[in-house]
Amino acid sequence: MGFSDVVTLTLLHPHNPDGELQQWRFSSSSVIRIGRSGDNDVVLNDNRVSRHHLELRRIDNATSKSGRLLSSAWRLVNQGTNGTFVDGVLVSQAWVTDGSLLQLAHGGPQLKVQIQSLQLTSGFLKPTVPPPSCTHVGNAPENLFCIHCGQPLKVDRKIRQYQVLRSLGQGGMGTTYLAWKQGNQPIPGTAFTSSPGAAKLLVLKEMNADMAEIAKAQELFEREARTLKSLHHPGIPQFYDFFVESGKKYLAMELVHGEDLEKRILKTGPVTPQQAIAWMIQTCEVLEYIHRQDPPLIHRDIKPANLMVRTRDNHIVVLDFGAVKEIGTPLGTRIGAEGYSAPEQERGQPVTQSDLYAIGPTLIFLLTGESPHKFYRVQGRAYRFELENVPTIAPQLRAAIERVTQPNPSDRYQTAMDLAIALANCL
Repeated sequence: MGFSDVVTLTLLHPHNPDGELQQWRFSSSSVIRIGRSGDNDVVLNDNRVSRHHLELRRIDNATSKSGRLLSSAWRLVNQGTNGTFVDGVLVSQAWVTDGSLLQLAHGGPQLKVQIQSLQLTSGFLKPTVPPPSCTHVGNAPENLFCIHCGQPLKVDRKIRQYQVLRSLGQGGMGTTYLAWKQGNQPIPGTAFTSSPGAAKLLVLKEMNADMAEIAKAQELFEREARTLKSLHHPGIPQFYDFFVESGKKYLAMELVHGEDLEKRILKTGPVTPQQAIAWMIQTCEVLEYIHRQDPPLIHRDIKPANLMVRTRDNHIVVLDFGAVKEIGTPLGTRIGAEGYSAPEQERGQPVTQSDLYAIGPTLIFLLTGESPHKFYRVQGRAYRFELENVPTIAPQLRAAIERVTQPNPSDRYQTAMDLAIALANCL
């Protein structure tokens, strides 16, 4: 009697987790070496990857607590200076199972692991039972995942294939949770797997029960799901799933590690003009993308709380697409944050330039740490932002803010790219 494992490692596209760039298959290996050096079994030409970054080692003749013989198990041993993550958890050593997702260094290349464990008996191969379960011994109280196996330590509840780990926050429309989606699962009695796709941490948004009875709230929640599904941009969270379970609507989407601009400024204070401008240029790039859709889309809720600074690259990710509106659709309910909404949006008549307007008060908040309301004054027949006495806002940047917040949309910059160029000239 013997064991045979077929291990498949798939290099995923950096901007599309479902995209595959290259694949390696090993059918009789006891050690698989991965790194940048040419003498590895899997060579990844990336400066974040160490020359000999990690090894996958097969542990033969593993046994369960009852003493029953199990198939071989695979143990990851990190050797890289920049670390290795298993399913989003930094590890020094960990068990690797079918469906595990390996990332070599923070922001580095990702490998999806597929393991087909077979038992050789009487000349035939048949599926074997999975490797021994982990006891989770030695984990710190604050850990969400086991440092050995990478699996969740505590699951509050399970909704379909999603394991809810903890609440992230609650808004008027829904409650967001940190959730875990298990990777490929073995189908008992076969050598095949179900639930295709790599394991991942994600955000699961549940529509609040009191909102479920309001038709407009249901429309906005479903609109966010449809919009995210149709958009593909690094500055927009990736759509994963939308479903109804036990009468409740759920939206599963990419988890963005970072902090929104409202929390950032309230915690650490105003930022430099260079940083504020860089973030708003990045926001303009996202707005340019959604405004160029057919038909064009208007976000309608650009504000610091909906602009996330992603930790890994300090870039802006635009959140909350529930208020998105297509140009040409009937006038709807007034939506937008007070102090950041353009006058025409307050009247329920948003245009693409309404999103650009919100960049002005956002810049004021980033540079002063105070509510834009403080600088809103009556000038002539309309309200405008009065910024002459704000020392952190230079004359050229002040002129750009004043133009983009003109009461009449036709007097503003007409496209997000126009505004981005004007901001870049202020650097």
